[in-house]
Amino acid sequence: MILLLGYGSLGCMEEEKVGLLQLKASINHPNGTALSSWGAEVGDCCRWKYVTCDNKTSRVIRLSLSSIRDSELGEWSLNASLLLPFQQLQILDMAENGIQGLLRLKRLRVLNVEGNILTTIPILSALPSLKVLDLSDNHINSSQLEGLKYLSRLEVLNLKWNSLMGGIPPIISTLSHLKSLTLRYNNLNGSLSMEGLCKLNLEALDLSRNGFEGSLPACLNNLTSLRLLDLSENDFSGTIPSSLFSNLKSLEYISLSDNHFEGSIHFGSLFNHSRLVVFDLASNNKYLKVETENPIWSFPLFQLKILRLSNCTLNWPSRVLPSFLPSQYDLRMVDLSHNNITGDIPTWLLDNNTKLEYLSFGSNSLTGVLDLPSNSKHSHMLLLDFSSNCIHGELPPFIGSIFPRLEVLNLSRNALQGNIPSSMGDMEQLVSLDLSNNNLSGQLPEHMMMGCISLLVLKLSNNSLHGTLPTKSNLRDLFFLSLDNNNFSGEISRGFLNSSSLQALDISSNSLWGQIPNWIGDFSVLSTLSLSRNHLDGVVPTGLCKLNELRFLDLSHNKIGPTLPPCANLKKMKFLHLENNELSGPIPHVLSEATSLVTLNLRDNKLSGPIPHWISLLSKLRVLLLKGNELEDSIPLQLCQLKSVSILDLSHNHLSGTIPSCLDNITFGRKAPLMDGTFFTSAFGGTHVFPDPSSYKNQFAKVQFIHISFGISAESEEIEFITKSWSESYMGNILYLMAGLDLSGNKLTGPIPPEIGNLSGIHSLNLSYNQLTGTIPETFSNLQEIESLDLSHNRLTGQIPPQMVELNFLTVFTVAHNNLSGKTPERKFQFATFEQSSYEGNPLLCGLPLERSCTPTSAPPALKPPVSNNRENSSWEAIFLWSFGGSYGVTFLGIIAFLYLNSYYRELLFYFIGKHVPFL
Repeated sequence: MILLLGYGSLGCMEEEKVGLLQLKASINHPNGTALSSWGAEVGDCCRWKYVTCDNKTSRVIRLSLSSIRDSELGEWSLNASLLLPFQQLQILDMAENGIQGLLRLKRLRVLNVEGNILTTIPILSALPSLKVLDLSDNHINSSQLEGLKYLSRLEVLNLKWNSLMGGIPPIISTLSHLKSLTLRYNNLNGSLSMEGLCKLNLEALDLSRNGFEGSLPACLNNLTSLRLLDLSENDFSGTIPSSLFSNLKSLEYISLSDNHFEGSIHFGSLFNHSRLVVFDLASNNKYLKVETENPIWSFPLFQLKILRLSNCTLNWPSRVLPSFLPSQYDLRMVDLSHNNITGDIPTWLLDNNTKLEYLSFGSNSLTGVLDLPSNSKHSHMLLLDFSSNCIHGELPPFIGSIFPRLEVLNLSRNALQGNIPSSMGDMEQLVSLDLSNNNLSGQLPEHMMMGCISLLVLKLSNNSLHGTLPTKSNLRDLFFLSLDNNNFSGEISRGFLNSSSLQALDISSNSLWGQIPNWIGDFSVLSTLSLSRNHLDGVVPTGLCKLNELRFLDLSHNKIGPTLPPCANLKKMKFLHLENNELSGPIPHVLSEATSLVTLNLRDNKLSGPIPHWISLLSKLRVLLLKGNELEDSIPLQLCQLKSVSILDLSHNHLSGTIPSCLDNITFGRKAPLMDGTFFTSAFGGTHVFPDPSSYKNQFAKVQFIHISFGISAESEEIEFITKSWSESYMGNILYLMAGLDLSGNKLTGPIPPEIGNLSGIHSLNLSYNQLTGTIPETFSNLQEIESLDLSHNRLTGQIPPQMVELNFLTVFTVAHNNLSGKTPERKFQFATFEQSSYEGNPLLCGLPLERSCTPTSAPPALKPPVSNNRENSSWEAIFLWSFGGSYGVTFLGIIAFLYLNSYYRELLFYFIGKHVPFL
């Protein structure tokens, strides 16, 4: 009797039990094994997993079948007729499954068909009691929503992650009982029209991550019952109406982040909102002014859990920390980064808010010492970010015990000094540690290298750390390590060998010596390796051949040579830097397999022979740098097939022959720059998700997640190229815009091909120090983007094309030391800025800024020589002789005096005379 009461008087209905078994068979078709407990030893289906029955009637009222089918069985949709036995069903969860047909469930209140790849919504006309409908993560477009008109009692509608376009579908505004609407992650755009929605009694509205633009609609003020408002990550602009906050007194959650708002808002207008828990306003620009200070404002009535006010103009011009913060005692997340706040480090926030998990003050102007009492303990803290401030002094020696559960610590770009505390090793849950760009010294603590067992990211670059690299570590999950720009010395040790997940290793710009170890190939997933600017020598090890995932390799500025191992697997390589080494012989043939290369830098080695014809196989090249080698022969026509190249440097070799006219086949910036991420090597890290500990929820199941980037920016490519007579480094987005050709310092002959003038997108062109002849092509007037043009030290003849004065961006121009003739270009626009040095060494050139005038001066009329007697002639001859002799005498005495006073040159003269005049 007791057993029967526990599970209903008769257990589950036989009809429903049979129906469940039919459901199981359909879900497992053709040979799945899901729901194995159904129909086994337990006869009462109310006790089956994923089934909930009513305690009194024992009728099935809930089925939770989310993601229940084995994905390997292929696509599948549930036939809605299989649900007919369950007429008391109230909640049906079919997420990440399929469903088709007419649902006839009169008592169904909640339907979840999330993630079913639906292109149309199920037939809903027979669901009169439905209150909650989740259609998220499907492929539904706006024209497929007409079926919603049957849901007169619908209160909650979730359409996030679909294919809605245009404005908000009008059918939604007819749902008179609607309280919660989520349209997050769609393609909605244009001005936000809400005339219909504003008449509803909405309590939650989420329009985030769309493309809405323009001003916020004024009728938002009418939604006085609104508890949750999320308009983040759109393109809204204009001001945020002050009435928006003052009228909506029921608000608990506000997110307006990542838009383009301007004007100013006064935070005091929220002080009477006693229910406010979350305020999220991270600006996309600095045009939004936020004022939190006013003497007439009282303390706020709210107790926030999440405060995000970043990248605004906060409290200008005082730039003080918001004074209401000391009154907050329940904060879980505080993000006031990128505000240029001044003052001392607000460590008191940690003491006032004992449940604080996330504290970010990065990119401000805070000063002082990170002073934390050794007996304090903040065991809830997961993320601490004070990067890019002016913090000085040493790190707290007991920082590891103060934050035992810390997962992300970023103190980079400060002025911290002293050693890295050994207690860092107590942070066993630490995922990311960034102490780069400080003045830290000492060696790497062994306890840190052994104790931080969860560490994924370790950035210690740009400090003054010294000693040898660790001989042992326990960082088994480490995938990003940067120790560059320190003072580490010795050989590369095997200490990180057990970090089998390592994807990026940067130990460049240290004082490491010896050979690259062969075991480097044991990092099987390594994609970025930078060992540049050390004292490494010897050959490139064959272990490199095992790095099949390598995409970025920088061994530059060492003494490595003479070639690359033939077994090197370079098929995925995108960026290869081997400049300033001891490479010799021909360009390694193994490079012909590197068909994904974007940058190939072999500058300043001792490579010889011709440029190989297989160079045309590297069709994705954007940058080819072969400067400063001993390459010879002519420039191969195959080079012209590298149509994507924007920077080509063949200077200071022994190349001969003519300049190929087909070079105009190469893009050199003529096409609009494509910001396609080509010049970014990899984006390491990712997103770490911290659920808000208070899990801000309401009846509409809105949960706040805090997405935290590790703070690892993508490693961008850096290129050194001479332009405007200076060696410049280009990196990041500028590489998409830069275009240059340098053939200087070779033995090229013949005329300059007129086709070079077709390179209308080029910024720098250097053909100097060759043996080029002929005239400057008139087509050079087409080089509309040119900034630097060097044709000096050749044998060019003829005039400088006058049309070149129209080159409005030209800042460096020289044709010095040629055989040019005629008039210099008119002194206007950029050509008015060029001095004599741009034209010197051309005897037949005339005109400003040269001193030679192009206007011929007429000869004076011939006059009869005056009659003079011999005595007058004799007197003039005497005067000439006396002045001539006096000048030589003064010069001779001056030389004697100089040698007498300068012993170095006197000894040098006697040495010369003794060596070349032996009879003395």
